[in-house]
Amino acid sequence: MPQLHFDENAAPAVTELADGTKVYRTCAAGFGCHNLGCGLKVYVKDDELVKVEGDPDHPISKGRLCVRCLTAKEYFYHKDRLLHPMKRAHKDRGLDKWERITWDEAFDLIVQKYHETVEKYGINSVSCWNGTGREASKYHFQMSNDVFGTTTAVHPNSGWSCLVPRMACMLWTMGSSYIEADNSIGLVGRYDNPAWTCPNYMLVWGRDPLRSNPDGLFGHSIVEMMRRGMKLVVVDPRVNWLATRAEVHLQLRPGTDGALALGLLNVVIEEDLYDHAFVEQWTYGFDELAERVKGYPVEKVAQICEVDPDDIRAAARCLAHGPSTLSMGLAVDQNPNCLQIGHALLSLFAILGDMDVPGGCFMGLPPTFAGMAENAPAEAGEGPLEGLALYGNLGVQPLGHDRFPALSAIVNTTHPDATLDTLETAVPFPIKFAYIFAHNPISCMVPQPKRWMEAIRKIDFVCVADVFMSPTAMACADLVLPVDTFLEHDGYVSNSNASQPGQFGAIKKVLSNRGESRSDLEIMLELHRRLYPESTNAKFSSIENYIDSEIAGVRDLNAHYADLQEHVIGQYEIEYRKYEKGLLRGDGQPGFNTPTGRIELYSTVLQNLGDDPLPYYLEPKFSAVSRPDLAHDYPLVLTTGARRFTSFHSENRQIGTLREIHRWPTMEIHPETAEKLGIAEGTWVWVENPWGKAKLVAHLTPIVKENTVSCDHGWWLPEEDPEELYGVITHNIGSLIPHEENGPLGFGTHYKSMPCKVYRAD
Repeated sequence: MPQLHFDENAAPAVTELADGTKVYRTCAAGFGCHNLGCGLKVYVKDDELVKVEGDPDHPISKGRLCVRCLTAKEYFYHKDRLLHPMKRAHKDRGLDKWERITWDEAFDLIVQKYHETVEKYGINSVSCWNGTGREASKYHFQMSNDVFGTTTAVHPNSGWSCLVPRMACMLWTMGSSYIEADNSIGLVGRYDNPAWTCPNYMLVWGRDPLRSNPDGLFGHSIVEMMRRGMKLVVVDPRVNWLATRAEVHLQLRPGTDGALALGLLNVVIEEDLYDHAFVEQWTYGFDELAERVKGYPVEKVAQICEVDPDDIRAAARCLAHGPSTLSMGLAVDQNPNCLQIGHALLSLFAILGDMDVPGGCFMGLPPTFAGMAENAPAEAGEGPLEGLALYGNLGVQPLGHDRFPALSAIVNTTHPDATLDTLETAVPFPIKFAYIFAHNPISCMVPQPKRWMEAIRKIDFVCVADVFMSPTAMACADLVLPVDTFLEHDGYVSNSNASQPGQFGAIKKVLSNRGESRSDLEIMLELHRRLYPESTNAKFSSIENYIDSEIAGVRDLNAHYADLQEHVIGQYEIEYRKYEKGLLRGDGQPGFNTPTGRIELYSTVLQNLGDDPLPYYLEPKFSAVSRPDLAHDYPLVLTTGARRFTSFHSENRQIGTLREIHRWPTMEIHPETAEKLGIAEGTWVWVENPWGKAKLVAHLTPIVKENTVSCDHGWWLPEEDPEELYGVITHNIGSLIPHEENGPLGFGTHYKSMPCKVYRAD
């Protein structure tokens, strides 16, 4: 089992300066970045926050901080923070008519409404909603399963288009809970550790790591590896900082990722660039894959993707100089072709022999962090799921799993699109209670936000817990709970929730709570105590016990939260080439955790689920190729979801410094395209298609392809009228994304490839 290593040479957890200022070392949580937990030094004098700096002793972030963390003081003292529980009459939803109440009154109301709902409608009429969250969804499944006891756990992102599709590819074809680029993140000494090898090349696909630090990959580690000789191949419709420094940048037509991935496989196989020994010993279905990719010759793929065929060949040849590694991002998930894109990309690095080797693609250990409920055993499924491990409440089928049974093999939430259908129709049962925390669905993620808002308003009781009043809370809530910042509570972070190597880090309470704010974890533990007063479950008795249980349960580490409080960061290592050592399989035998014991280039799991066992390409359903009738009136291609330094989804919109950097919801458009449309820099424009429209500010830039527009997501304007919901419907690009247009197994949707037109809004 991995051991937790502490740096005895690091600065103490707290020091005191001559003037009485205390300097606390802690880890950030709450500004996004999927729980990476960058290191902070927080200066506090007389219980007042003086400033925040980066912690040079943090082994991953090494003193670096993004602008979101650097504005933590502005965030902490903001005048608009929620400071007290408040309620309003059901009839006043959407109106700014709040009444301050006590925490006891708030908890009593939640418990009362919970019991009324369960008694009248049944347990699954209770729903629990969560987004990425302030601590990366850490408490979502515990709140849903262990506190409320319901399988109606909701992540309202069409087609579960965030991480889960990639994880499904990884688990079903590779037998790993999560696979990420090897950036030495868990090694003591990092890049100087002799076990590590610097990759020769990294393929960065549909991801902007310097802005998002996603899923356990610290973006600046890419720069550090480039300094050590690593080179880049970048696939993205936009030109980002990494793309300008890549050996090859494939600026593909949005939504055509599947064809390009198959084209790269074609080159590697046709030019005999693959690792014959690894393919022979450790993969299943190579001959079938080789036959499939013959249908995707480079010239054909180049035409589909609108890239130079020589660039495709050059990219494949670069990656063949291993070890090479893969960093694939959210763009893979946000596509109905998502499972096939992931399957093709993982297969590419498998046949190159770059799986689970130093400098290659690191294979994480189970359990998956996509939704295994506490104490829920993994058992073999039946019927189309025979042989698969099912996660969550076994024997209880969450919403939509009857239509999309593959979902049960990876996550125990409802299917997002099926959830909206149920909210609107009350079939197969009504949803009457909603607890929404660390999430602002009306502003972020959901297609057709007005439909979602109206559907949520049908719920009898809605409680929202947040740091600020959000459009979702203003539109729908009967009760709001004030949540604190990571500076006001104890907690922990773990890289990729510990499926990858990395660190456990302490989130430390360094300031008194503003008002009566409480942490999500504190609220969860108190609700558990009130709903189960006879419970003897020690895990839920205190924050320390809860975190101790989490640490021990995830990696069986012989460490406690007190150790993290003392040392701030503990690193742990996981071995390479686990498939040779029997570390990936439950039976301890060499091989991979798949039905065949090998990496499945031909996926028996996908075959059993009723899909094609080999990767294939799906042309975007609403593209000019598929729908020339739409292209006449809507000639531009809309892509959305690009990251900004100043925000994480819909957060941080009220922080003045961040708004100075990026003031308005923005549409990026190529100057030549803008000129044809008579659009100047800074013009307010409407972006419109048959599904809806949104109002944004035009920014003319050559970083996007001609005839493509890249639009910000997650926007609302906190300075506008709360009873107009801060302009959220007007500025929400999700209005242009259709409901329930998912891939064959229910994953992915068209966030990246919709038709649109653009015109001046004045």
